[in-house]
Amino acid sequence: MFAFMRAVQISRLDGPEAVEVVDIPEPDGDGKVVIDVAAAGVDFPIALQTRGLYQYKPNLPFVPGNEVAGVVRSAPEGSGFAAGDRVAALTPFGGGLAEVVAVDAQSVFTIPESVELTSAAGLLFNDLTVHFALRTRAQLLDGETVLVHGAAGGIGTSTLRLAPLLGAARTIAVVSTEEKAEVARANGATDVVLTEGWLAAVKGLTGGRGVDVVVDPVGGDRFTDSLRSLATGGRLLVIGFTGGEIPTVRVNRLLLNNIDVRGVGWGAWLFTNPGSLRQQWAEVEPLLASGRLSAPKPIVRPVAEAAAAIASLENRTAAGKVVLALR
Repeated sequence: MFAFMRAVQISRLDGPEAVEVVDIPEPDGDGKVVIDVAAAGVDFPIALQTRGLYQYKPNLPFVPGNEVAGVVRSAPEGSGFAAGDRVAALTPFGGGLAEVVAVDAQSVFTIPESVELTSAAGLLFNDLTVHFALRTRAQLLDGETVLVHGAAGGIGTSTLRLAPLLGAARTIAVVSTEEKAEVARANGATDVVLTEGWLAAVKGLTGGRGVDVVVDPVGGDRFTDSLRSLATGGRLLVIGFTGGEIPTVRVNRLLLNNIDVRGVGWGAWLFTNPGSLRQQWAEVEPLLASGRLSAPKPIVRPVAEAAAAIASLENRTAAGKVVLALR
């Protein structure tokens, strides 16, 4: 006889308002780590999935979500986990917005006691993406300046928290409102500028030199100005397109100042470099445990508000990482 659980389900592609909370059977945990989920992260790809616009298109109906935090219910012998362990986990093919998940042990991570489960639910997806972006793709050097667009969002706040620990001497946050500016400052931004006139403001802050790295999860019409904001040898990191439009590059701009545009496809990298996930966690976890890296302070919403939570990412009103409380 099946045990049932609550889950967030996409059954039609009509946008976030069509998302429903339903009762479905719990997953089969054979050979996997079974986790009672306390909270699950909500990210922009989920908003795209509600309209069928994301590259990964599971058959309807499906449960979205790629990161969770909770307590281990059961685990296979030799997995390194046991009932009662506090963990965060990645669910790479969805299924995270549910009360119970069953995950391969390689995608499960014990979290420090100092990190609350709601914070851990918003930790892996963004922090490890940013760690990959700055460490592997940007090859960030000590003393460099990092600018981040959408700085009050999940990727933005992770950048502000991680960049100084990876060598950045200065972080410049670009945000759309004063409310979001406060979020950026609370996450450690050295400087904050508003989107209106941001390029001139950044040139002023850097004495006309520009910045070394731009972290861009937004895309859209600010992309060309992001190229203009780079110092000689600067790198623009393409992480996503929450602005809607996928920009194009006139490559002569890259020649003028010896600048780069670099794609950041963390998920694709994991599939071709399976050991890299554990390597990343081996660097990030001690920073969390020691307190040098602060845990995220997410916006926590009840599962009943799943549709509104997802919509807040689509309409860009969310100020910070959003997670759903499942219990």
